[in-house]
Amino acid sequence: MKMKRHIALFVLLMLCAASASAADYPATQGDVIMVEADLGDSTPSLRCFGRTWPVKSMGQQRWRGWIGVDLKKKPGTYDMHWQQGKKLLAQDKLHVSSGTFRISRISVAEKMAVFNQKTLKRIRSEVKALKATYTQGVNANPNVVMHFLPVKGEESTPFGAQRYVNGEPRSPHSGIDIAAPAGTPVRLPLAGSVLLVADMYLNGKTIAIGHGNGLVSVYSHMQSTAVSKGQWVKTGETIGEVGATGRATGPHLHWGVRFYNARVNPASLLEPARL
Repeated sequence: MKMKRHIALFVLLMLCAASASAADYPATQGDVIMVEADLGDSTPSLRCFGRTWPVKSMGQQRWRGWIGVDLKKKPGTYDMHWQQGKKLLAQDKLHVSSGTFRISRISVAEKMAVFNQKTLKRIRSEVKALKATYTQGVNANPNVVMHFLPVKGEESTPFGAQRYVNGEPRSPHSGIDIAAPAGTPVRLPLAGSVLLVADMYLNGKTIAIGHGNGLVSVYSHMQSTAVSKGQWVKTGETIGEVGATGRATGPHLHWGVRFYNARVNPASLLEPARL
């Protein structure tokens, strides 16, 4: 009987400890969420959405991690597991809510909206090459934050906007469009390795930069590019100039970010809380 009491008390204490350490994090579709926990000295792993996310030591046994919520992630509550191997250290909750996204309508020349087989083949090949960069590994220390906007200007199309081209629905806007005069320098907001430099049919002159830890940023519609594939570019360096190449109705920069292939809002990496 005494043993049963001890076991019951032990279970109760464990449950209380688990509930005391648990945390709830709100998120909207497209957010990058920063999470923290006190876990000890050994490097833990952070799992959510069936994959492992990057973590960084903050000192004094505290750890910080980042999780990317895809633009189309189904709203609901998801478990976040801090682990040491297979051992569960802590379990938090991530509550994903639906985003409120604008409608974006543009009119373009017919050749930029209706494609023949030759053009379609080119577009598919270019999309495949760009998508390949989203899973390309780059060695870098965990630093999931963009230090500034790549170009100063007016946001012409926000992240997540439902796009209509010549009245026909297209995929949601997976980045931010920043309108600025042609020739305005584009500066890299976080150091990284150049994974792709291409002149694409729809995206125009495009650069993809790998920052490590599954983070890839994309810059499109540029007038010119100033880097080459394989080059390491420091934070603040100029990578090109704003333009209106590809399917564009005026000079602007399309800035997109993928985080372990999740389509995330670049603005969620600029908040002071992320620094």
